[in-house]
Order: sequence, then structure tokens, then C-alpha cells
Amino acid sequence: MYECVIVGGGIAGLQAAIQLGRYEHHVAIIDNGGGRSSLCRRYHNLLGWPDGISGQAIREAGRKQATSLGVEFIDSSVHSVRRQAEHFVIETESTTFEAKRLLLATGISDRIPPFPSLYPMLGKHVFLCPDCDGYEVRGQDTIVIGSGQAGANLSLALTYWKPNLMYINHEQQPLSPEVKQKLASKNILVVHEKVETILHDEETFQGVMLQDGTVHSAPKAFLAMGGAKVESDLAKQLGVERLENHHIVVNPRTKETNVKHVWAVGDVTVHSQLLSIAMGDGAQAAIWIHKSLLHERT
Repeated sequence: MYECVIVGGGIAGLQAAIQLGRYEHHVAIIDNGGGRSSLCRRYHNLLGWPDGISGQAIREAGRKQATSLGVEFIDSSVHSVRRQAEHFVIETESTTFEAKRLLLATGISDRIPPFPSLYPMLGKHVFLCPDCDGYEVRGQDTIVIGSGQAGANLSLALTYWKPNLMYINHEQQPLSPEVKQKLASKNILVVHEKVETILHDEETFQGVMLQDGTVHSAPKAFLAMGGAKVESDLAKQLGVERLENHHIVVNPRTKETNVKHVWAVGDVTVHSQLLSIAMGDGAQAAIWIHKSLLHERT
């Protein structure tokens, strides 16, 4: 039996694993290789990385570091979890595991328009988070490809860095009169038309061609389709408290949920969705998981 199983091998899960490994706990990470950090080709706002670093590079380094500390990695997806007496039973596609403590680091799945050419540009020329990457578009022509209110809200937020944006309402979802007025007041051009093609040169974004044949050029883009999936279904199985938007509620100090011995960290929880905060979440939860295990080691 593991002392702790971590579900999700992204940034928060890896940081927790490293901290728990340094306590010499018996820990496993179950990870399916997905998540936001696996998609981001460059993070720009991290201490010590002024030129950026890819999510994949961080994950590979984190996995190597955690492995050196005795953390086990299980490449699979978790389908169900349940409490059994004083421990947890975790079922994957082919195997069942048991753990004294459970840490959910399952993240969020963003809804990205169905254009494969976008993926190599994520974090370089195409972005999702204005708090993370709004700085990258300062003073540059920028297109927001979005849907309805989500795209409008992001467009308005980006005017802090770049006025006179273009918002392409790709799914042509309706906008309220109030939102239309706000967009107009910020000189945001709204185009209600589907994107037909992403224009690019290898991994460099150049613009879009719409279904009506119109071409709009820009060196940068943001995506705001809305409907991101908070991956908290496992938490629901355990009776963990969630908000209406399915984010997991945790104790701000310990990161433990309302269910004893179940912790949650990273973007699946109620927090600002930055990589640096996910790291802090992971380390913080690991400290309290360690404290909870101390009496069982005496």
C-alpha cells in the first residue's frame, strides 16, 4: 500500500511528489500524460526563466527528479476511487492500487478550436491566459478567437496591453447589448464569422482566413472558447465539496478537502491558474500530507 497516491502528473502533482519524496514517503503518481502543461510550448512568467521554458521540459525534469527520490510513476488513467475502511482504492484501466492518502492534481482540459496547427504555437504565439501571457502581445496586433461571452471577456481584459483588438466570435454565440457596448467603447472590432484556416509559417502564427474568404493578419492570438472542463469527477465520487463550476474547494492553508485525507492542488481547485501557484499548491499540500502521516510511522 502506498502512503500517498497522486492522480495527475502535471506541475502541481510533480511538485507534491518531489516534496513527499524528500520525506521518503512511499508515493506513486498516476498520470495519463495530458493536461495544460503538456500543451504549453513556453512559460514566460517564471522566476529564473526570462526567456521561457516549455511545459514538457518542466515535466520531464520534474519526473526525473521525483524518480530519483523514489517516487513511482504509473502511466495510466484513473477511472474510479473509493474509500475502504481507513484507506483509498484507486482503479485504473488495468490495475487497482491502495493508498493511505489521496492527492488530486487532475487539472483542467481547455476547449481549443479544432485546428491542429494551433498546438505547436501554444505559449509561443497563441495563448490562453491573459494573466500569464497578456504581456507577450503588448503593442502587437492580436486576434482573439473565441466564443460568445468568454471571448468578449478575454478581449476586454487584453486591452490593458493592446488596444484596438479584433475579436472573432468563431461560434457566433450571441452577445448582450451591454457587452457589445463595452467592446465598442474599447475599439474592439467584433467579427461574427467562423474561422476556416489558421495561417502560419511552421510554428509562427500569421493570422486567419474566415469561411467567407476574408483574411485577417496578426502575429499573435488568444483563444477563449469557454467551456473548459474541470477534471474533478473523481472528487465527486468521494463526496468532495465542489463549486457550481466544479472546481474543488480546499482549506487555503493545508489544501485538504472536506473529505479527510483527500487533498487537491493546481487548476482543479479554486485558485488563480498560474504555474507558479500550482507549484506552491503542490509543496504546501505535501507538507500537510506528511504531517498527517507522522503518527503512523512511530
